[in-house]
Amino acid sequence: MAKPLKVGLAGLGTVGTAVAHLLQHQRDTLTSRCGRSIEIVAASARSRSKKRDIDLRKLRWFADPVALAADPGIDVLVEVIGGAGNPAKRAVETALAAGKPVVTANKALLATHGNALAALAERHGVALNFEASVAGGIPIVKTLREGLSGNSFMRIYGILNGTCNYILSRMEQDRIAFGDCLREAQRLGYAEADPTFDIEGHDTAQKLSILASLAFGTKVDPAAIYVEGISSITLADLDAAAELGYRIKLLGVAVRTEGGIELRVHPTMVRKDSAIAQVMSVTNAVTVDAEGLSPITLVGPGAGGAATASAVVADLADVARGVRAPPFGRPAARMTAIRKAPMQRHEGGYYIRLLARDRPGSAATIARRLAQQQISLESIVQRHESWPERNGRPGRSGEPVPVILVTYATSEDAVRKALAAVRRDRVISGRPQVIRIEKN
Repeated sequence: MAKPLKVGLAGLGTVGTAVAHLLQHQRDTLTSRCGRSIEIVAASARSRSKKRDIDLRKLRWFADPVALAADPGIDVLVEVIGGAGNPAKRAVETALAAGKPVVTANKALLATHGNALAALAERHGVALNFEASVAGGIPIVKTLREGLSGNSFMRIYGILNGTCNYILSRMEQDRIAFGDCLREAQRLGYAEADPTFDIEGHDTAQKLSILASLAFGTKVDPAAIYVEGISSITLADLDAAAELGYRIKLLGVAVRTEGGIELRVHPTMVRKDSAIAQVMSVTNAVTVDAEGLSPITLVGPGAGGAATASAVVADLADVARGVRAPPFGRPAARMTAIRKAPMQRHEGGYYIRLLARDRPGSAATIARRLAQQQISLESIVQRHESWPERNGRPGRSGEPVPVILVTYATSEDAVRKALAAVRRDRVISGRPQVIRIEKN
């Protein structure tokens, strides 16, 4: 039997500890599958004395993960430190430059430096594996890079952030306002003390940038992504979506268009009968549209120690078997700069909620402004009954009246221009709520 694969583990938090546990628990199975054992021989973390449910006594200890990466006694570096900068970046660069494969769960590092790291890995003939960086336990990276390598991709979209999906699920199912759901998510550990990165869509955007590169052969570029979060979603929107046959999800969407690759993260209405609409709580899902195939949806845990460790160990198994593919599915030299399709050119249906002033001519003005932009309406609903924002008070004459509009396919530019004109006309109160409708 071949010599053991000697692993240097950088990071002993939730994920690192889970990796150590899984390698121990699956030791015999992995040895049988890979033809060699996989053993952690060295580790690095900020504190050696911190209590952990693993035995560190037999491991060589490094206070500096960069020194761990350079250690000639390891064959592969597992980086689960996190963060786009150092020490994670230097540790990964050091390992690759020394001819050692790297397995990482670090989406921020890949979204920021993925292009350069992929080129470095190829230059030294070693693997850079990152299944755990997107959607946790869902094997979406291998699906795009290897399982569907013979297919051309048209669209990739999915629920890539469990925190947002949990909040939207709780709001809908338990009739709880956004702020209360967020506080509950923080209490349960699903959301950080500062949840901005999650709820404003930036976490999803980093993951989408990685998936888009795998699917379309473009260089990783999070700056090319249009991003909106979920903080503006209200119970009124969820109620209206349900009545119209939809459910609201925060989606990351990458689409090949004639004008380039359209990359966007935003709250989205999806049909209730679609596969992705059934995905609730902290679960993630990714749908792949490829030529010659019906859409494929992969569903599973998107975060957490066990799910992320599963992906890390699967990547380690590939290293142990000697399996190596270009990090993003094609040689780094063939990755192209992204030709971004402007968001203004996005075409699709729209849900628009307005608070129309209760006075003669308001509805006619709104209709005229939409018609000027050649926007056709599939439905229009004007509500006089109380809505959640009114705290149960019955509507009174003179109060703004909620108006729900659902458009047929139109352009983002047309919607923005029409609503800007409506606001200038002063026939609505506050900002319009706009949610895009995604075809499933």
